[in-house]
Amino acid sequence: MSLNRFAKLSALRRLSVPAMAVSVAVLLAACQTTPLTTPTPGQPAPRPVAQPGPAMRAATFEQLPGWNNDDLREAWPAVQSSCSVMIRKPEWRAACAAAQQVNANDLGFLRQYFETYFTPWQLFNPDGTDTGLVTGYYEPLLRGSRRRSGPYQTPLYQAPDDLLTIDMAGVYPELKNLRLRGKVVGRKVVPYPTRAELMQGNSLAGKEIVWVDDPVEAFFLQVQGSGRVYLPESRETIRLAYADQNGRPYKSIGRYLVDKGEMELSQASAQNIKAWVRANPSRKEELLNANPSYVFFKEEKLPDPSKGPKGAQGIPLTPQRSIAIDPQHVPLGAPVFLSTTLPNSDRPLQRLVVAQDTGGAIRGVVRADYFWGFGDEAEDRAGAMKQRGMMWVLLPKGMVPRGGN
Repeated sequence: MSLNRFAKLSALRRLSVPAMAVSVAVLLAACQTTPLTTPTPGQPAPRPVAQPGPAMRAATFEQLPGWNNDDLREAWPAVQSSCSVMIRKPEWRAACAAAQQVNANDLGFLRQYFETYFTPWQLFNPDGTDTGLVTGYYEPLLRGSRRRSGPYQTPLYQAPDDLLTIDMAGVYPELKNLRLRGKVVGRKVVPYPTRAELMQGNSLAGKEIVWVDDPVEAFFLQVQGSGRVYLPESRETIRLAYADQNGRPYKSIGRYLVDKGEMELSQASAQNIKAWVRANPSRKEELLNANPSYVFFKEEKLPDPSKGPKGAQGIPLTPQRSIAIDPQHVPLGAPVFLSTTLPNSDRPLQRLVVAQDTGGAIRGVVRADYFWGFGDEAEDRAGAMKQRGMMWVLLPKGMVPRGGN
């Protein structure tokens, strides 16, 4: 799911500098955390905060579990597509230029290429641990219509004209990758409405791209960030790609059901959530609105059904060789060696992937969302994937990352 797109800023340009400063402060206030307080007598003192260690530590390829067993030929298309973008960066130029001369059919030569041009850096969480959550995502297929009729009653919208995206990096470089979204009301920029507010109002009328036949599948399409819609009336399949988001934080509806005592954490898969909705139809809106985030789409043609949707890097994702990461910790476009396990299994999944996407729920250092691809099997694998894993970022030799050691 490709994030951080810019909406039209014509309305923003009409704001005065003082008004903008106040408005941005209002939006930032929503991101502040609750300050620590002194415990009352008789209560246990809060646990001390762990001292942050280095986010990355240099390693060797011999330390990567399963490195010699991975068929790097399967990862090579993803590496090459990212290199078409990364070659513009000076520190990546030599490695990506050399990639153009590689014999992609020679597994030994591919392995030698990576070991010659890259250094693996192991990722660590702020508390010093080296494992994190690895989830999965896929490209779903829905049925829809250009017109609202019959079973097609759930709209999927394009980005509204009044949605503003404010890039803070130009003023505060330390806030790189932070985008604030809102809209102009009078002389202020205020937060954009939540999912529940958007669904209760009529502000998105006229922005419908298609109408689909299942509101729950439409919700999961937003979670995935992109997908395909088959239009029976024209026998056409289109792709809906991520366009923008309302700026509200993503909240897991699986976690909501767990907190409400409706299911155990180990049961909170997409399949079980859909089954819960079928058994509790009167609570469908309550559940979906527990996530205030709302995603807007743009329509794209589907000239090659074998290719995945475009990720945050602007290039098509490669099934089982692309991941979504937190770009505050992992460079977008970098190869990553992932060591985890298959869904609901202890069987190893150890392979080279490429950080080609981002996601609203993908936050943290050792954190990845694994792209399974398109189809029923991909949906089943992605919905069940909630594994622990370790990650190594492959960076060009001589490049020392921020926070590296």
